[in-house]
Amino acid sequence: MRITIIQGHPDPAEGHFDHALADAYASAAERVGHEVRCLRIAGMDFDLVRSKTEWDNGEPPECIRAAQEAISWAQHVVIIYPLWLGSMPALLKAFLEQTLRPGFAISRTGTGGAMKKLLGGRSARIIVTMGMPAFIYRWYFGAHSLKSLERNILKFCGIGPIRASLIGMVETPRRRAREKWLAKMQLLGAKAR
Repeated sequence: MRITIIQGHPDPAEGHFDHALADAYASAAERVGHEVRCLRIAGMDFDLVRSKTEWDNGEPPECIRAAQEAISWAQHVVIIYPLWLGSMPALLKAFLEQTLRPGFAISRTGTGGAMKKLLGGRSARIIVTMGMPAFIYRWYFGAHSLKSLERNILKFCGIGPIRASLIGMVETPRRRAREKWLAKMQLLGAKAR
């Protein structure tokens, strides 16, 4: 299977748990024969989309065109990011706005404004890390940012099925819990799930 991993941590410094999760997923996937490409948004240079006209008709920068090619190539997309202020980091949101433009991810069909989903045939795994316990984010806060990414962004473009892994308490140094999650990422990577 062809897998594109989108590393959504906005800090270019290595050593975050999100990086270890991505590396564990990728190495296990490659070990069993899957092809893997990795996009690290922290190292990309692109501007914010500031208007509907720009989103509809603007020319994406080279790094975004390369990201679009990697997503087009993929059969499975993995998005990894830390939960910041209850949502994805702003840089990841800006990346998605630049990347999932009309003509690449969606297209208008007719005069009624209906959208055609152009990224069908791909599955996805979303991995969200957070400082709070994951069950609190899911049940008390309703996992609203995860649901928005699933429903309003990925499914809107035709990507599905979508699975999610929520990893809480990452700021608490618990070696056993981290090892368990890294092992789980290896299992998911090997299965391309």
